[in-house]
Amino acid sequence: MLSIRHIPKLAALLLIASLFLAGCGTTSGQGETFNQTASSPEDAARPFELVYATAKDIQDMNPHLYTGSMSAQGMVYESLVENTSEGIKPLLAESWDITEDGLTYTFHLRKGVQFHDGTPFTADAAKQNMDAVQANAEKHSWIKLSTKIQTIEAVDEHTLKIKLSEPYYPALAELSMTRPYVFLSPNDFKDGGTKDGVNGFHGTGPYRITEHKPDEYAVFEANENYWGDVPQIPKITAKVLPAGETTFLALQKGEVNFVFTDDRGADSLDVQAMDQLIQSGTYQIIRSEPMNTRMIVANTGKSGSPAAETAVRQAIWLSIDREAISSGLTEGTELPANTLFSPNVNDADVELEARSFDQAKAAELLDQAGWKADANGTIRTKQGAPLTMNLYYDSNAPAQKAMSEFIQHSLKSVGMELKLVGEESSSIASRRASGDYDLLFNQTWGLAYDPQSTIAAFTSASAYRHATSGIAEAQQLYRKIDDVMVSTEEGKRKSLYADILGIVHDEAVFIPLTYGRVSIVAPSELQGIAFKQSQYELPFEQMFVR
Repeated sequence: MLSIRHIPKLAALLLIASLFLAGCGTTSGQGETFNQTASSPEDAARPFELVYATAKDIQDMNPHLYTGSMSAQGMVYESLVENTSEGIKPLLAESWDITEDGLTYTFHLRKGVQFHDGTPFTADAAKQNMDAVQANAEKHSWIKLSTKIQTIEAVDEHTLKIKLSEPYYPALAELSMTRPYVFLSPNDFKDGGTKDGVNGFHGTGPYRITEHKPDEYAVFEANENYWGDVPQIPKITAKVLPAGETTFLALQKGEVNFVFTDDRGADSLDVQAMDQLIQSGTYQIIRSEPMNTRMIVANTGKSGSPAAETAVRQAIWLSIDREAISSGLTEGTELPANTLFSPNVNDADVELEARSFDQAKAAELLDQAGWKADANGTIRTKQGAPLTMNLYYDSNAPAQKAMSEFIQHSLKSVGMELKLVGEESSSIASRRASGDYDLLFNQTWGLAYDPQSTIAAFTSASAYRHATSGIAEAQQLYRKIDDVMVSTEEGKRKSLYADILGIVHDEAVFIPLTYGRVSIVAPSELQGIAFKQSQYELPFEQMFVR
């Protein structure tokens, strides 16, 4: 048996990262389920409480800002519409109309809905919330919809009208996100708004927050006045625990009984340990469909960097064995990715040239591009310059470090040198915005946001503008992105997406590695476990004990 210091440990890091990675599939219960064993009669007699482990406190639950836990906010707050695998569905809006020019959206709000403090949810309350978001425009500028909303009008008690400056087809998708376009009781506003904080956290969702001890736990109880079916799990506690062995021991002892979050890893929990939980009959593991794509971003706009050359980027792509990463490092918890988006992403299932693992072809491309290797097989050079690049990864993400080392070894086989640099995630984000990198680890936005959000980021100075700016077709790419965002005709939109994805694929700007899936560890008796389109939250309100 292999030591946990080697491959199983790396696989465990990735498994536990996926427990909390992002991502969610659909609400139809798809995915893989393992070892659902009935609980004992004694357990069945006790009231069921779901206690989930989280490495971070829920923090500020103001839904119009970005510091709070999205999984917690998803229980408390709701949006006008919901993003599902079948498309946009009603939530707080029962129906809506869109004018032929794509500029005006009229939402017919659900009647009889109350905030947790008893305040009625009306068009006036909805307008106050959306006005509060728009009043903090700079904070929300990453959401393109926020830059296109012209007016928000409460037509009558249950009719809300939003007018845009130009057509924007992702409008409904962005209105469905966990934040910021969700609704808080106006009684919680501070000085008439929310950008400077709020006085309470009363949403319309299936759960309400009843207790919070920072950095220890938060308690959510079922909303007995919920407009939909009242949740069958009456109480959910988010318990803050250190990642890894502490959480594993807490699961064994029954101090927590659910693990899923998106923003944590584990340093000492191996796959064999996870198997122990499953084999005990106490727990089950359920995995979603692909949610996002782990990738290497190449900076085509960095003059003098080998990464600015198409042949070098394509050679990097060809030199990486994704099957080995999937099976050897993640033990199948992440799937090999051969395209930027998995086929289950809307508008992204397009025909692209296959670029499989082929180091001989990678070496041939480098030879043709003038990068010559000497007889000793050392690092290739071109006009006296070595084929050396820096790869930046998140120092707090063990999975990225493991994959970086694997890729470093793979590229060395064809004469490319990678220097690995681990930094804080904030530093990685700053490099991405400034263009101070050759290669860096990143991931797509996720199923609920893609392809539109990741693709919109191709043009953003704070995101991937540097990555795309050096390719020959950059200006054509940007025009097509502008066009696809305002397209009102589905056929044209699909054609534009195919062109956009074809350009960045051919240029190997975003080098895919694996498709991430969400994994859930839950009590074996817990039923109704499913996934949303958001990689950061789960539909707890659908869960029940058999």
